[in-house]
Amino acid sequence: MPGRAPSEGTWAAFEYAKLLTEHHTKSRHRLACAAAAVLAALTLSGCLSPTASLLLGLLPEGTFTTMLSNMQGVSEPNREKLAALEQKGDWTGIAQFAEKNIAVDPTNADWWVVGGYAYSRLGQHERAAEHFREAVRLSPDDIDTWNQLAQAYRSLGQPERAIRTLNNALQVNRDSPVTYYLLGESFTDLKRPDRAVGFYEQAVQRNPEFVEAVYQLGATYARLGRKTDFDATVQLLQRLNPSAAKKLAEVPVSAR
Repeated sequence: MPGRAPSEGTWAAFEYAKLLTEHHTKSRHRLACAAAAVLAALTLSGCLSPTASLLLGLLPEGTFTTMLSNMQGVSEPNREKLAALEQKGDWTGIAQFAEKNIAVDPTNADWWVVGGYAYSRLGQHERAAEHFREAVRLSPDDIDTWNQLAQAYRSLGQPERAIRTLNNALQVNRDSPVTYYLLGESFTDLKRPDRAVGFYEQAVQRNPEFVEAVYQLGATYARLGRKTDFDATVQLLQRLNPSAAKKLAEVPVSAR
């Protein structure tokens, strides 16, 4: 699809990596900005498969460990065991360990998130969605888990369900740029750039350094034939990430 650089799977992987990083951070806005810069650089390497099951194939090193370190519901010995499994790339083992702990304490939302994360890494997005749903039920004020649930639905090819989930997320927190970005992506999945554009704008308004949101906003302006807005967005992206701006500038602008 024109306007998605370099592949839809690449962008999807990095948006998910970003929200997973954001999910387990004490200073979420600051880390989200840092993640955006790192992920944008990786995006332009073109190293990810577009296959949906590989959405999380190349998360920045240490993301899982960072996530665990901020989980109050996971004990230190269990964090160490999970980190060891992650070092071996044993996501099946992590999923099994999460299930074992869920059986002991099914009210612990953190273990449901760990399970959802592991199943996402395994490409088992239905099971990931089941776990994120339960985590949301147990911790309904956690905006980032709502976002992860929505992304799981997108990975299952269910953008309408993702949109409903994200609308619920907005009832929890109307200030998360990731939520608005995922709404834009979900409407893009439905080939509705007219609906997507406003959500990308909201994402960029809330985080002007959110490189992917800026890129997709520009690409959406191109699809809508909004040449003046497209050119302005290319200039904004040039200041944030020149390589991404170069990619965006190559997107053809539709005739009105």
